[in-house]
Amino acid sequence: MADQTVTAGRDAPSGAAAPHDHSMAARLRTLEERKEQARNPGTDRAVQSQRAKGKMLARERIEYLLDEGSFQEIDLLVRHRFTGMGLERSRPWTDGVITGFGTIDGRRVCVFSQDFTVFGGALGEAHAEKIQKLLELAVDVGVPVIGLGDSGGARIQEGVVSLHGYGGIFFRNVLASGVVPQISVILGPCAGGAVYSPAMTDFIFMVHETSHMFITGPDVVKTVTGESVSLEQLGGAMSHATRSGVATFVAADEQACLDDVRYLLSFLPSNNLEVPPMAERPLDAEDEVPELRDVVPPSPNQPYDMRKVISLVVDDGEYFEYFPHWAGSITCGFARIAGRVVGIVGNQPAVLAGVLDIDSSEKAARFVRTCDAFNIPLVTFVDVPGFMPGTDQEYGGIIRHGAKLLYAYCEATVPRVQVITRKAYGGAYVVMDSKSIGTDFAFAWPSAELAVMGPQGAVEIVYRRELADSPDAVARRSELVEEYTERYANPYVAAERGFVDDVIDPADTRKVLTRSLELLASKREELPRRKHGNIPL
Repeated sequence: MADQTVTAGRDAPSGAAAPHDHSMAARLRTLEERKEQARNPGTDRAVQSQRAKGKMLARERIEYLLDEGSFQEIDLLVRHRFTGMGLERSRPWTDGVITGFGTIDGRRVCVFSQDFTVFGGALGEAHAEKIQKLLELAVDVGVPVIGLGDSGGARIQEGVVSLHGYGGIFFRNVLASGVVPQISVILGPCAGGAVYSPAMTDFIFMVHETSHMFITGPDVVKTVTGESVSLEQLGGAMSHATRSGVATFVAADEQACLDDVRYLLSFLPSNNLEVPPMAERPLDAEDEVPELRDVVPPSPNQPYDMRKVISLVVDDGEYFEYFPHWAGSITCGFARIAGRVVGIVGNQPAVLAGVLDIDSSEKAARFVRTCDAFNIPLVTFVDVPGFMPGTDQEYGGIIRHGAKLLYAYCEATVPRVQVITRKAYGGAYVVMDSKSIGTDFAFAWPSAELAVMGPQGAVEIVYRRELADSPDAVARRSELVEEYTERYANPYVAAERGFVDDVIDPADTRKVLTRSLELLASKREELPRRKHGNIPL
């Protein structure tokens, strides 16, 4: 048989097939054509459907989130290798998820974005392998990983293989936990087992009327329980932000949501071996703030907004609140003091008098552990009358949940500063980062009341018999309350014993915190060697 190989540049024999162009230019054209197809794998119908819902495309989300031109994609040309149930007829590039790395404000991040225009974003083997590979990369190089979720769940055609893929992602989420920040951004459906990957990350963002998370959908709920519930009621952003405590942050639209992700990252280090990004120290870092003298009302039973105290203390009044819609009796969030990132925890007297209950204990414990994992100093503002009483709380496990917050503070090795603004009663005072559980500095305002309980309750218990025998119990009770208040409901007994390092003018709070945090910046503390503690979950 004659050799019909044709060398580039020679004339082909008469009747022979046209020669293949093996030049680099031709190869590059082929590469670009293939990559162009891979960058647009969804059908026109699927793309139009996505846009009709007011949703951005997967690639547009990455472009909006990252610094312009910084995205470097990996695994663009990955495709599934399954046959059967029609999969052999459709093998789109990317397999429904875009993965890669880039920068946000010049800082490196890894990111994946699920593409709902390809198989409805459903996760199959190749799809899962791409996310697993990205998580491993993020841990190896020590950068945050951001997942933009928009998926119908497991790919039914791939059966147990897709479930195995989810397991591999969950496993890597756990290995990355506390090593690099993990941020989940839910921009569409997230159902069934898929919800557990976001649940194990550090922060979950959702969007009003676009994001939905649930284990079982409304139809299954209706079939099994007979309960009728809408998609939004069951798994919408506000349901998870106000009731379940799943959604950390909620935004009005996708752009605002991605803007918030960028803002959150400005407070976080890239990994657990780094410190958070420093900002320039403002000129007013040690100035008096006279407005703080008027925040706490004269009456101990009158509410006020702890967020006002926080905004007056932190740089530029900027406070990025964590779970702002859930467990409102405590407020947590990120801010800066003298340019340093801090995590702030504060009882909120404007909601349920600032009591600790099941939800607020869990919310604060999660926040404290997150800050400790990523070297963020903690500032705790205390105005707590105690734990929430009642059978609902006791049966719901307030003992166990309250212990989570206690445990979280006790194991934290980051710099810790406590400021008592008013009430600090009973075990709740101890739990709120008191000196006895390891806070580095404890300061109190003159309005602080450190006691086992409030004056009224204490008098009723201690002087019960005397009041019962008194001919004028009302007048005697009033005298005893006044006496107790004068003797115990103040910060000076605690200061005498060193349980409070100083009683300060509220106007000096910003200055005192600035100086304390600057000293504690070089703090080094290690816990005993162990596999891990056993937090009361």
